Amino acid sequence: MTFDLAMTDRLLSTTRAVRKRLDLTRDVPDSVLLDCIRLSQQAPTGSNSQGWRWLVVRDPEKRKRLAELYGRAGAEYLKQGTKQAASAGHSQTIRVVDSSNYLVDHLHEVPVHVIPCLKGRLGESVPPAMAAGFFGSIFPAVWNFQLALRSRGLGSVITTFHLAFESEAAELLEIPDGVTQCCLLPVAYTLGTDFKPAERRPPEHITYFDSWSR
Repeated sequence: MTFDLAMTDRLLSTTRAVRKRLDLTRDVPDSVLLDCIRLSQQAPTGSNSQGWRWLVVRDPEKRKRLAELYGRAGAEYLKQGTKQAASAGHSQTIRVVDSSNYLVDHLHEVPVHVIPCLKGRLGESVPPAMAAGFFGSIFPAVWNFQLALRSRGLGSVITTFHLAFESEAAELLEIPDGVTQCCLLPVAYTLGTDFKPAERRPPEHITYFDSWSR
C-alpha cells in the first residue's frame, strides 16, 4: 500500500484544536459520528482491551448543564491564564486563552458533545505506569476520531474542565460508577477548512538520541 504522503502529512499537520471556528448552526449526522468512531476503534489499546465507550450528547438541556460544569471549573483558571499570557506578551498563548474563553461562553451551543470513556476506574495514588497505561488505551482512539472528523470537514478540541465535576456529569448522563470519563470533545462542522500547521520548534531542538543532553 502506498500512501499519498503530501495529503497524509497535511491531515496530520492541520488537525488543530478548533474552538472559535466551530459552526454552531449546522447539524452533525449520526452517520458521520459513527464513521469517525468506527475509525477510532482501529487505534491500539493496552492488552487489546478495547474498553472504549463513546457518549454522544445532543440534548440541549444536557449540553447546557455540561457547559455550566465546564465554565464553573474553567473560569478562574482561564482568568489567571489571561493575566499570565498578557504579562508575558506571548501572542500565541493569548490567542489560545482567548479562544478557550470563547468556548466557555459558547459550549452549550456546539451541536454535539462527545465524551470518550473507558471501562474501569483508577484508584487513588495509582503508580504513573498504571495511569499511563490506562489513559494510553483511550487517547490514540480520541486522536483517530479527531483525524477522521478533520477529513470530513469537522473539528473538535480535547477539553477536560468538566472532569472537575465528573460525578455530577455522570449523574446527568447516567454513566455507571465503573466507567471513567476521559475528556469532552465539542464537535461541529468547521467554518472553512483552511487550517494551517502551527509554528513549532525544529524537532532537532527537542530530540535526544541514546541519552538526555542539554
